[in-house]
Amino acid sequence: MAGNPLDKKSQGWSALFSEPMDVLVQRYTASVGFDRRLARADIAGSLAHARMLAAQKVIAAQDLADIERGLEQVGEEIDSGRFEWKLELEDVHLNIEARLTQLVGDAGKRLHTGRSRNDQVATDIRLWLRGEIDAIAPLLVQLQKALLDVAAQHTDTVMPGFTHLQVAQPVSFAHHLLAYVEMFARDAERLADVRKRTNRLPLGAAALAGTSYPLDRDAVARELGFEALSENSLDAVSDRDFAIEFAAFASIAMVHVSRLAEEIVLWMSQNFGFIDLADRYCTGSSIMPQKRNPDVAELARGKSGRVIGHLMGLLTLMKGQPLTYNKDNQEDKEPLFDTVDTLAATLRIMAEMVGGIRVKPDAMRAAALKGYATATDLADHLVKEGVPFRDAHEVVAHAVKLALARGVDLAELPLAELRALHPSIGDDARDALTLEGSLNSRAVRGGTAPAQVRAQIERHRRRLG
Repeated sequence: MAGNPLDKKSQGWSALFSEPMDVLVQRYTASVGFDRRLARADIAGSLAHARMLAAQKVIAAQDLADIERGLEQVGEEIDSGRFEWKLELEDVHLNIEARLTQLVGDAGKRLHTGRSRNDQVATDIRLWLRGEIDAIAPLLVQLQKALLDVAAQHTDTVMPGFTHLQVAQPVSFAHHLLAYVEMFARDAERLADVRKRTNRLPLGAAALAGTSYPLDRDAVARELGFEALSENSLDAVSDRDFAIEFAAFASIAMVHVSRLAEEIVLWMSQNFGFIDLADRYCTGSSIMPQKRNPDVAELARGKSGRVIGHLMGLLTLMKGQPLTYNKDNQEDKEPLFDTVDTLAATLRIMAEMVGGIRVKPDAMRAAALKGYATATDLADHLVKEGVPFRDAHEVVAHAVKLALARGVDLAELPLAELRALHPSIGDDARDALTLEGSLNSRAVRGGTAPAQVRAQIERHRRRLG
């Protein structure tokens, strides 16, 4: 059953229609419930547009003065919570314009000269997202610094490195953490790249074809801090690539968060016991009094799916749209808003949680001694003695088989028995089989040798400032 129709005058956009909008349609199509967060961007864009119109003699100087005065009051009302948002005015743009007209009369009606809600909303979203990008960038830095602070204390702490979640080779715990620093550094590069394409001005494209008014788009771009213009008016009002790119950046960043969170969950489990988290980042069980659950890490891992889902939603939103603007694009805001909120909150809490990690070096060392993590080092020792690598690989496989049968580590096998497997195994093979010997031998740039790891930490500190 249809809802009751509204008074046509309350629609705020056209006298063409012979009947008012149905209430159900109004509720279904309105966006003011969520797009009001664009209010500050909308006011900034309107002020720049009005100043340009006055400079181009499209509106009078008095109109500009009235618009500036009125928008200042509107901003104060919004900031104080006194602004009355009206559902029947559909969106943030019409709500602000209607209140401005109440305050300053005809000058408020002249503000929309030379623009459409199509290029207006495209400008507002870009302005808003640019500000959010500038707020997220320091959070990526904060998380990297938190990882570096922990790493700096554990360049010599040995842990098992894994492939297939099987013990592979010994690595420095600091080196392991620096892998995530590299990931988040790439995320920061992606974010900076997204900002460049976000920071282009659509305003001046009007509904889709440009306008006959003598607009100075470059002046508006300069005032609003845009680096470039959207050069094609059709593309300007319909492009949401920047939002999709941001969602893609956020999805990759959240995948990195999720991988780190998964390792934190594993490391904290009794089966690993590599770290402990501060109580403030854990929860208990309603039935098992002994439990300390890493809920923050688990939830961060879970929220990655939410952000990835928003990326899929935005891609699907755009895939079937013909040029130019379509009402579908109203659906771009909620996933974009939630992506920003989720990513920012997650980066902030992950940085704090990482800073509270308590490392258990003895447990890490004991785990590194399992699984014959220095087997490759023995193979490398043979290669350095002139044995072809494939032959060395075979010899060490026999050594591991022997150690397994004895229930001992490779380093615990008598040297005579190792030599029986191949005469090139010399006295210095013992050094190759120790955890520290293994770590120190991997001194190639980017390797896990503590000296290299310390150099990596310093490089990152210089980069981050």
